[in-house]
Amino acid sequence: MPSQNTSNSDPVLVLGATGYVGGRLVPRLLDKGYRVRAGVRSPAKLACRPYGNHPGLEIVAADLLDYSSLYKAMSGCRAVYYLVHSMQSGGKDFVRADQDAARNAARAAEEAGVERIIYLGGLGEEQDDLSEHLLSRREVGRILQEGDVPLTHFRAAIILGAGSASFELVRYLVERLPVMIAPRWVSTAAQPIAVSNVLTYLEQSLEVEATKGGTFDICGPDIMSYRDLFQLYTEVANLPRRLIISVPVLTPKLCSYWVHLVTPVPASIARPLIEGLRNRVVCGDNRIRDHIPQRLLSCREAMTSALERVRKSEVETCWSDAGSLTPPEWISCDDASYAGGTVLSCDHRVVLRAETGELWRRILTVGGENGWFYANWLWRLRGWMDRLAGGPGLRRGRRDPEHLQVGDALDFWRVLEIEPMSRLRLLAEMRFPGEAYLEFQLRPGGREGLVEIRQLSKFVPHGLFGIVYWYALAPAHRLIFRGLLRNLARSTGREIVQGPEPLSESESRACVRR
Repeated sequence: MPSQNTSNSDPVLVLGATGYVGGRLVPRLLDKGYRVRAGVRSPAKLACRPYGNHPGLEIVAADLLDYSSLYKAMSGCRAVYYLVHSMQSGGKDFVRADQDAARNAARAAEEAGVERIIYLGGLGEEQDDLSEHLLSRREVGRILQEGDVPLTHFRAAIILGAGSASFELVRYLVERLPVMIAPRWVSTAAQPIAVSNVLTYLEQSLEVEATKGGTFDICGPDIMSYRDLFQLYTEVANLPRRLIISVPVLTPKLCSYWVHLVTPVPASIARPLIEGLRNRVVCGDNRIRDHIPQRLLSCREAMTSALERVRKSEVETCWSDAGSLTPPEWISCDDASYAGGTVLSCDHRVVLRAETGELWRRILTVGGENGWFYANWLWRLRGWMDRLAGGPGLRRGRRDPEHLQVGDALDFWRVLEIEPMSRLRLLAEMRFPGEAYLEFQLRPGGREGLVEIRQLSKFVPHGLFGIVYWYALAPAHRLIFRGLLRNLARSTGREIVQGPEPLSESESRACVRR
């Protein structure tokens, strides 16, 4: 536990502060009185979190592949949490990037005078023919350990919690498939751990000297396979037991494509999870339980808690939170011709007699289970087409039915900017030949008591196919976006004074430069 003068001590740096684990660790450290420096590639994603303005929090831009930014972020810190790793299964390029990042971190920590590094890695021994993902995480731990700064290396298997990739994979497969055809590895033993227990180990290790420089397996009390987890979920969710048929011919690649179609978890994340099923990941020692005693949740308790949080929309972080938020240059500079393309638009407006706050709250509910106000079957069709093309589709939904924050996944969009009571901008992540964003703006309606809602759809095509794509779908876009704005206005129950109607070309350009 931190001392009484912790607020005056050197800060701790959390790398990966917007990720699934890091996004939960930061507020816990702040609540305990630590000064926290959050190193992230996209500061805006963290600044809008509920704790974004906490006096003990400092948000800094840090890219693990940019040594200078990493050294600057570590300077003056007494400890570093290393919670960054790739869940992509992209071959040697991703492995090399993980290794380069680890080398930069080890060197920067040494030169910045950091006292210790705390790393969350994965279970598995080299002789076990580890999957590429587990090998990469193990190699990162080895590189960090070879540095001069003492490393506390925690090794976990499956992490269970609301929003975790493993839990979401189990939840969606069980809820949507009464019969499952699974690889034989689905019966491999593992020792899951609740995310709350992981956070306790990470947090308390700062003040437990015995963990400095050690490697510790962290697991829950139960040894279970994914097959066991599937059936346990049916009990927790009050569903009939599932028929699970194991076959030897399903490769991880084929399985990941199937998971991609059935669940919100994309193939790029599903594949390393599935590849890891061939490895038995069970704790080899339990020394950490003596150094940091706590009540370890059973798999049933962890799943029950996670499902309850999902049902109450109390998911603090999600697997989809991770990653940088880098908009195309033409969005940032509002000059597509300079950045390499022409902006094509489908923009509309409507004027209502209403209060700005009322309309803003309504705009924030768009997407997810709430739908898109108009022609939801067309949105679902577009989502299926995107899913088949390898995109996110609509399955990711949204983290919360009423609230959004920068960086949130919203169906096949990503929340790019939020200006309260003024603007919501969504960056397109679906597969198509171009780059696009969808924006909602609130403006004074010209007379007292009137508010104007503007819906802007901007697209920069990539090549001839992109231009053909846009103009082929232009009639559908006009129909859908006009209907969206009309039904959004009607849903408020307020008087519609004007519109919906298209914006003129000059008004559209003015909106971009706003």
